[in-house]
Amino acid sequence: MSSPFGTWPSPFSPASVATASPRIDGALFVGDEIWWGESVPSEGGRVTVRSSTGVEILPAPWSARSRVHEYGGGAWTADHDGTLYFVAATDQRVHRMPRGGAPVPLTPQGAAHGGLRLQHGRLFAVREDLTQDPHRRAIIEIPTDGSAHDDASRLSVIVEGEAFYAHPALSPDGTRIAWVEWSGERMPWQHAALMVSDGATRIELPTRAALQPEWLDDAELVYADDPSGRWALHRQRFEHLHAVGPAVPVDEVDADTGYGLWVLGNRWYRPLGDGRLVAVRTEGRDEVVLLDHDGAARVQGLPADGHVSVDDVSGTRVLLSGNSSTTSPGVWCVDVDSGEVTAITGAQPVDADWMPAPSELVVAGAHGDVHAFVYAPANPTASAPDGELAPYVVWVHGGPTAHVTGAASAAIAFWTSRGIGVLDVNYGGSTGYGRAYRERLDGAWGVVDVDDVIAAARGLAEAGLADPARIAIRGGSAGGWTVLSALVRGGTFAAGISRYGVADLRMLTAHSPDFEAHYIDGLVGPLPEAEALYVERSPLTHADRIQVPVLLMQGADDRVVPPSQSEAIRDALAARGIDHEYVLYPGEGHGFRAKETIVDALEREYAFLGRVFGFATES
Repeated sequence: MSSPFGTWPSPFSPASVATASPRIDGALFVGDEIWWGESVPSEGGRVTVRSSTGVEILPAPWSARSRVHEYGGGAWTADHDGTLYFVAATDQRVHRMPRGGAPVPLTPQGAAHGGLRLQHGRLFAVREDLTQDPHRRAIIEIPTDGSAHDDASRLSVIVEGEAFYAHPALSPDGTRIAWVEWSGERMPWQHAALMVSDGATRIELPTRAALQPEWLDDAELVYADDPSGRWALHRQRFEHLHAVGPAVPVDEVDADTGYGLWVLGNRWYRPLGDGRLVAVRTEGRDEVVLLDHDGAARVQGLPADGHVSVDDVSGTRVLLSGNSSTTSPGVWCVDVDSGEVTAITGAQPVDADWMPAPSELVVAGAHGDVHAFVYAPANPTASAPDGELAPYVVWVHGGPTAHVTGAASAAIAFWTSRGIGVLDVNYGGSTGYGRAYRERLDGAWGVVDVDDVIAAARGLAEAGLADPARIAIRGGSAGGWTVLSALVRGGTFAAGISRYGVADLRMLTAHSPDFEAHYIDGLVGPLPEAEALYVERSPLTHADRIQVPVLLMQGADDRVVPPSQSEAIRDALAARGIDHEYVLYPGEGHGFRAKETIVDALEREYAFLGRVFGFATES
């Protein structure tokens, strides 16, 4: 059947997209079961814990969600007997829930917790207390008997201060603990220290941007660091609390074992009991490798190839969660010796007729090569008239220190099945391509990212894959900033969709959480010295240059980018009579979680593009 791009009949409705692939939040071996965290869009994005037996472990209305460092992570863990420990979304206290029992609090009210880690029978967490001035953070050990539920003095404080902390790791004999810490002056991917303490003495290992320490035994620590410009694993021997010799790289390849430390639950590798390591390497896409004692690497042939987390190990079995270019997101259990791979949840093969594998696109940009993934329109029941070029939406990820991996998803198939292509761009500043690519954005936010998305869009059109007159741009948060900045630049995009996008840098700094208080210093410059640059770079300053239709969507409860940012752009567009729509979603924060919101947002985006590009739309 021949019909215009954008009008093809599709089985991917907004409702099916909202429920197709819940977010996976870690996985654990629990006795003979496997547990995993999973979002429930139909319940406002509540995060539950489920078992491979089919039982829901954490019942409604409880939700395991942390707000430590604003972005949280590591909100649940469990012991082998089936006792669940989790951070309650409502009050941010750590709770214990025995199998078949009710949750009881383990920590006092007033502070947020996250990064939970149960090690050798001891429960550790990262704590953040924003009620004190200055704000205080700590790594704490929490008694599991409930004795500290209303008495903070019963908590053991490992380290405390104004710094940020992550990844507590206890030695097998329980005498030493390692962790990562960084000051608020720099982000953890710029510099993070690796600390080791025996309770009386504390030492700092010479690192550049340390991640995820793990003890192999009482005398050897493994961690990730990027002295060469790529995160790689290193081994450090110890004698008591003294480092013996320099750290030794485990393997050094042109890929990263590590990622921007936005959340506390990610794990990029795990030691097996025999000293071998299972690790993720990222160069655009992910691959999982088994590292032998001599550093030799064996690639594991797995579907998981995007944002993979090595969540747990048991003998030679490994639990992985993440995305895939050939299946839906999921949890996999892999036996690294036998090669057996079992899908635990999700991980359903996609129909290649509806969701073809994305192709990698590399185009020459003003600042070097630009990496992106192309998802061409695909529908086995429809085709476009001869000679018609496809409309495309350029997706811009947030962060801006994030990256996309070419994952299959119903969210992308929603567009491609209707005859609208998607170009997902890893602009300069993205992780996944090394420090040099990431640092391309230093001092140049609003310049390099905009140049790169424009270069990618033009490269797509010049290759004859997209209609140059029908390319839109879409992004959220920092991606929304790039959307608005690209529309200000003009000349490439026929429309823009901004989800909770940054419009005014000075307004953003006024609302930035502690974690990001100095982030923009590196991306643009410090205040007040760089105030003129903040004004010049902000899309709001030049909103009079936006000449194309804009759809603005915003969470009413967003604390990172509050509604005032989107509303300022809305007012500027309205004053000039520029075609625009503004939607405010009550109850939503920085990122849309509720099913109703996801459905409404998709319906509005599709209708908006149909109106702008001139095709009839039906969801």
